[in-house]
Amino acid sequence: MQPWSYECAGRFEEHEFQSDALKGNPLGDPYVRPLWVYLPPGYDDATERRYPSIYLIQGLTGQLDMWRNRSAFSSTTPEDVDALFTEGCPPTIVVYVDAWTSLGGSQFLDSPATGRYHTYLCDEVVPWVDSSYQTVADRDHRGIAGKSSGGYGAMVTAMVRPELFGGFATHAGDALFEVCYGPDFREAARALRDGYEGSYAAFWTDFRLRRGRSKSTDGVLLNVWCMAACYSADADGTVRLPFDVETGRLIPDIWERWLHWDPVRMAAPHGDALRSMRAIWIDAGRSDDFYLDLGAQAFHAELSALGIGESVRFELFEGTHAGIAWRYPLAIRYLADALR
Repeated sequence: MQPWSYECAGRFEEHEFQSDALKGNPLGDPYVRPLWVYLPPGYDDATERRYPSIYLIQGLTGQLDMWRNRSAFSSTTPEDVDALFTEGCPPTIVVYVDAWTSLGGSQFLDSPATGRYHTYLCDEVVPWVDSSYQTVADRDHRGIAGKSSGGYGAMVTAMVRPELFGGFATHAGDALFEVCYGPDFREAARALRDGYEGSYAAFWTDFRLRRGRSKSTDGVLLNVWCMAACYSADADGTVRLPFDVETGRLIPDIWERWLHWDPVRMAAPHGDALRSMRAIWIDAGRSDDFYLDLGAQAFHAELSALGIGESVRFELFEGTHAGIAWRYPLAIRYLADALR
């Protein structure tokens, strides 16, 4: 009975996935992770049929069970995705992947400060799904999609592992780092000065003793540290910030380590990988809170400069960073049509 429950046309299989790559990760986060596999209607009746697959990944602070959070008068993302397959969408296996960390997320990269989340996704989860389900185990029939940090992960993973993924969708993915991250540095420096005597250690001590994000500066301090842990950690796991904590002034050599992972700057060196994509979806709200609409525009401009256009769907819509979940089914339908 809706809205308390929803009768799924397809079905979910929920697993506890034990990751060797995440064992002993520097944060001590769980190496056994929930993994959901959505099977479209008719899957059990067609034992010889093979299906394309799309991997759905989350934004910063996302953990897998959040997909089922319901807002008033709204369906959940899994419900919306399921409904696609009663409306003519080519049958597709959808894999929901958890990459949460105690810093909020992993950016789906391997980092000595957070753990081997790129390896976990690409070299553990994907092969396991292909061996366990009736997938077409080929990059031309496999896609990846996400929002915010998940959109970032979709862009970067497709660029660096084109042998695995033949299409991707990014909803307001992190890009054009000087625009989406740069303003945070001054805010973080001020917050550290005024609240923690310039010490991130003092911030973490305070944060761990409180419930949730109860101070207005928590969000920016969490985001900056998490990104530094992903983009600019030394081999021994030491996190290097790209700015001086007393003044907010950039430290150029560390900032360059961040820019190495900016999708806008990665596009040209990975042009062949991007040209090989069968489908690319890029969107963002025109009033995105983190100005990721500008990052989406810049990334799209890089694709255009590389002569990539036919496979690309680009759109700026009226909206902010929040409330973007309605875009997932649109992009999944676009990918499913291209990857079938």
